Amino acid sequence: MASPVVNNNITEAEVKTAQQAWGQALIDISAAYTAGGQAQAEKVARQVLDAAYGYNLGAVLFKPTLANGNQTFRTNYDGALSYFIGNNAEYANDSGFALKGWQGYDFSNASVYINGDLALTMGHVMLTDKSGNVTTVDKTWGFKKDEQGALRIVLHHSSLPYSQ
Repeated sequence: MASPVVNNNITEAEVKTAQQAWGQALIDISAAYTAGGQAQAEKVARQVLDAAYGYNLGAVLFKPTLANGNQTFRTNYDGALSYFIGNNAEYANDSGFALKGWQGYDFSNASVYINGDLALTMGHVMLTDKSGNVTTVDKTWGFKKDEQGALRIVLHHSSLPYSQ
């Protein structure tokens, strides 16, 4: 009897699908907030964190776009949740990045690096708000394929582009 072959190698298509899903999730959190307020946004944000991020694998290296000071880096679930939806006294500066009425999302990878069950991307993310204004951020992601074959974000670094 032949042994089963397990291949956890990540494909570029899987990476792009995960990136697209992240953008749609951000829009979904925003829409939930508009339709049902803070409680609905939190419910959707928790579903997103549970499905997309690798907190089940350990610490996630998360540097949000608009975080600073001693809360610049968010390696735990509560820190990420607060960044997306605010309403957490431990992260008083968080206003809820996902609650800003995002309507559109696109991304452009400068490069994708894949090595087995780990993939890294670097490029731009473009977010469109309800007024049609586009915000572009520099984004680096690290994806790890878990034992169930799902890509999990284990690195999320976001920053505003450099300007003089």
